[in-house]
Amino acid sequence: MLVSGATLDDAAIVRLDDGTLLVQTVDLFGPVVDDALDYGRIAAANAISDVYAMGGVPRFALAILAIPADLDPDVAGLILRGGAEVAHADGVSIVGGHTVLAPEPLYGLSVTGTVPAEGFWTNAGGRPGDLLCLSKPLGSGIVANALRSDIASADVVQRAVAVMSATNRRAAERLRLVGPTAVVDVTGFGLVGHLRLMLLASGCAAEVSLAALPVIGGVRALIEAGAVPGGTRRNRAGADAFTALGDGVDEALVLIACDAQTSGGLLAAVPAGTDPALLPGPVVGRLVAGEAGRLHLG
Repeated sequence: MLVSGATLDDAAIVRLDDGTLLVQTVDLFGPVVDDALDYGRIAAANAISDVYAMGGVPRFALAILAIPADLDPDVAGLILRGGAEVAHADGVSIVGGHTVLAPEPLYGLSVTGTVPAEGFWTNAGGRPGDLLCLSKPLGSGIVANALRSDIASADVVQRAVAVMSATNRRAAERLRLVGPTAVVDVTGFGLVGHLRLMLLASGCAAEVSLAALPVIGGVRALIEAGAVPGGTRRNRAGADAFTALGDGVDEALVLIACDAQTSGGLLAAVPAGTDPALLPGPVVGRLVAGEAGRLHLG
């Protein structure tokens, strides 16, 4: 076992007797959008991207589906079809799975991948001076909550679905060219929470430029409409214990930095001096010397 759950990484890495390294992860959740096909696509992308966050290549998966007894079989079929479409587009074969009855739908994948012996990534290698880049825009949690309250426009939902249903395959391919020192997948703890895990594991602090964060269009208006979900508010409250804010920071951007994401992007630390044009997303900050786990948002 080279990487286990003890380090709070995105997946486990196991060396087999012949030296092959397997990457293993599992993830599932309830519907975040109304469309069953999109729900399946988002859940599959979310699970598969954990393998990319470790520097691996996903190979095959098992589907996990919990459904209410009275759910229309066509709806269950659409969920599975959506997941299969995303998986197959990334070369992942769904080789089986399991279905159970439950009060509410739950869907996801257990994904197995491979990684070169010396080529896997963890959250623990960041160094002061490294640049931080983010491969996807933030705000999907706020959009999903607004959709539940029926205050999100169709355009905003469409943008969020496009973000959530895309895997991080292309982002990982670009990162391999520059050699990241640490990588995390931004999901339920938000950018701030997942960056803190990287900092604790790497033994350093970080500075984040809120103005540089990519944001799904229309999210700020949803914040003003009161669509901030409970998970995001909990992330924001918890961040006070380890985060310092610069003078006059925009609180809406702080909330976005704490927003609980579904199928978010890769947050990667890359060596100082890396050409930003080679990265899969904008540079949003840097690692600095200091107390491990401390953040400055400015």
